[in-house]
Amino acid sequence: MHRIAVIGGDGIGPEIIREGRKVLEAASDRYGFSLGFEEFELGADRYLATGELLTGDTLDDLSKFKAIYFGAIGDERVKPGILEKGILLALRFHFDQYINLRPIRLLPGVATPLAGKKPSDIDFVVVRENTEDFYVGIGGRFKTSQKTTLEIERELYHAKFGLDIESDAEELAYQIGVITREGARRAITYACDLASRRRGKLTSVDKANVLSDVYGLWREVFTEVTAQYPDLTTEFNFVDAVTMWFVKNPEWFDVVVTPNMFGDIITDLGAMIQGGMGLAPGGNINPLGTSMFEPIHGSAPKYKGMGVANPMATIWAGSMLLDHLGEHEAAEGVLKALGQSILDGVVTKDMGGSSRTTDVGDYVAALVRKQ
Repeated sequence: MHRIAVIGGDGIGPEIIREGRKVLEAASDRYGFSLGFEEFELGADRYLATGELLTGDTLDDLSKFKAIYFGAIGDERVKPGILEKGILLALRFHFDQYINLRPIRLLPGVATPLAGKKPSDIDFVVVRENTEDFYVGIGGRFKTSQKTTLEIERELYHAKFGLDIESDAEELAYQIGVITREGARRAITYACDLASRRRGKLTSVDKANVLSDVYGLWREVFTEVTAQYPDLTTEFNFVDAVTMWFVKNPEWFDVVVTPNMFGDIITDLGAMIQGGMGLAPGGNINPLGTSMFEPIHGSAPKYKGMGVANPMATIWAGSMLLDHLGEHEAAEGVLKALGQSILDGVVTKDMGGSSRTTDVGDYVAALVRKQ
């Protein structure tokens, strides 16, 4: 039996997770394995009632699961950032989910804004390092009244660039990006292994021509790691250039590996070229620990309880979860059924259809059972 922790979260999260579970249960029936689900009530309701986000006991309980199935987080009753940082990001960092895995794949029947591109042209994966870079949260702001600190910052700036900060500067802010050799190595190794199982091509994305210290280290590690994979075709791309090529020639890419910040940006572009946020799943992976799978869209609280939310990204995330658990045939079966539902026109309003959230879940689950 595969045991799965379920966090519905806020807004439309519980609704889309419910449909995802239907499909997972259909896959377990069809492909001959067992699933055990345990629900965890995390989100705005619990926070408003108790003041708790994540407790040590909850983290201990979640650590017993190999996979977490996550809906969405965020509620207009709570100041932005509290739930997102206190639950979603806290889970990623606590369980050292150092890979953010984002498939960029155009399913048959889905419209892409890229003229003339077909499903065979858009099928690549972005491997985003998920725990370092500018997201480590090191930074600060200083006002002129803080004379001593501001003078130190001026001296550092002058020593680095030979430039002076204006003496009448009202405020100074800075953010530090951090990349470690080990952090880069493990993300790039994961990407190499993935590319070896796919079409054998790996693209590294950075901005080493300007941010030469932090991304210079990334390039060094990429070169060292890929030397151990002589059968791979490798290349470097600057992040501004790769946004052009994603649009012009998406067929060029197979596996793309990138530091955290650039991965955050380019995967949203990838979501648009594969048909929109309603079709974009993500995995937060720790290959040896607890991983988490989720749709990348938000909690959309204004649509809560209306039955119009698109569950397809959540169902696709469920396919990724099955693949992570080793149920590869079932994972592909779920994705095939998802594509058939699109071709059959059983889609929600955001994709031009009239089906309700539950209609899509029921239909995809029935297709899985018929395979």
